Amino acid sequence: MRQKIVQQIFLIVAAWLLTAPFVPAQATRKPIKDLKPTVILISIDGFRPDYLEKYSAPTLKMLADRGVRAKWMTPAFPSLTFPNHYTIATGLYPDHNGIVANNIYAPEFNETFSMSKREEVGNGRWWLGEPIWVTAEKQGQRSAAFFFPGTEAEIGGKRPSIWKPFDDNFPNFERVDAVLSWLELPKVERPTMITLYFSDVDHGGHDAGPDSDNVRQAIARVDESLRRLVEGLKSRGIFDRVNLIIVSDHGMARVNPAQTVVLDDYFDLNQARQIAWNSGMVHIFPKPGMEETIYSSLKSKAPHVSVYRKQEIPARFHYGTSQRIGGIVVVTDEGWGITSRERYRPPTASADANISYRGAHGFDNQLESMRALFVAHGPAFKRARVVEPFANVDVYNIMAKILKLKAAPNDGGTATAKAVLR
Repeated sequence: MRQKIVQQIFLIVAAWLLTAPFVPAQATRKPIKDLKPTVILISIDGFRPDYLEKYSAPTLKMLADRGVRAKWMTPAFPSLTFPNHYTIATGLYPDHNGIVANNIYAPEFNETFSMSKREEVGNGRWWLGEPIWVTAEKQGQRSAAFFFPGTEAEIGGKRPSIWKPFDDNFPNFERVDAVLSWLELPKVERPTMITLYFSDVDHGGHDAGPDSDNVRQAIARVDESLRRLVEGLKSRGIFDRVNLIIVSDHGMARVNPAQTVVLDDYFDLNQARQIAWNSGMVHIFPKPGMEETIYSSLKSKAPHVSVYRKQEIPARFHYGTSQRIGGIVVVTDEGWGITSRERYRPPTASADANISYRGAHGFDNQLESMRALFVAHGPAFKRARVVEPFANVDVYNIMAKILKLKAAPNDGGTATAKAVLR
């Protein structure tokens, strides 16, 4: 009899769980009263700082108006996704952090890296320096990552306590809800350093350019996710106690797909032992004795590009000492693509014969179109302040100071931390 009653109760409870309405992340929760200094680093890939005025983003605008906003943040060169995320995380320029591009050739182990090679993305041999989540873990704090380049690899013998293999199809709201759930963990398990990543705006920019409705819609979606995060923090009584740092890795330039430099029109690709192709720039590793031939040919013939010997790359790029940088680096002019004859796909004409613009990055990091976003809000930050532009290598030291961590050696300074922190 007793067993039958227990079974009936179990069936009733199970039926209720299956039919009960979902309790959203914003629902009233038990206040979190034992929060340590906490940073949530949020990346909105490809978000240009001028988008804040150009498009509607009420939640992000609110955070910028109430907290600290930089006029812009200068990305590291090259203005690509993986190098700049890892620069933000380590405070090291790509020349020093190993992630010199999205697509890399490493002579030291004769291997190539790309974002699509998931096994290599998770291999710590590529990721040099010490990202902020490793700094936290080494000093007794827990970290958690809902996507961020580098968080899938063991670096310096450490990983985030919580991390996720990258899945761009994972819904944004569920990413936010997971972050909120981590903040509800018991104090000893709760992460103090959290990363969160959104790719929508970058995709919208690539698909149709920075002036497109695609970007407007993408920003609206991401802003809704930020609103969900803010409301979730408020429902837990910690909105004014968590430090939000919202950044982008680079901007976006409008490109005409017909404006493409086909590199093997100007030199024989067989003269190179490796070529690492990236948006807006290419690393060429010449075969022995071929460097001057390749350089002279490109320098004299190739249009719409800047051609540098590795040792002659401008100092302002902070780029050129890593062995993963080719002996010759080719950088396109803003709005131009670069490819090979084999890889080239001519643009298809649209039905009305109008140009279908797209978007790209990877160009000179000093260009206005490549500028990145920095917005911060929380107890550690000044209120209602707009600060002068700064380089993204400074973000690591800001996070380390908030979390009371001893920073690892890095290329950033301390002036930015003083400008944005209370």
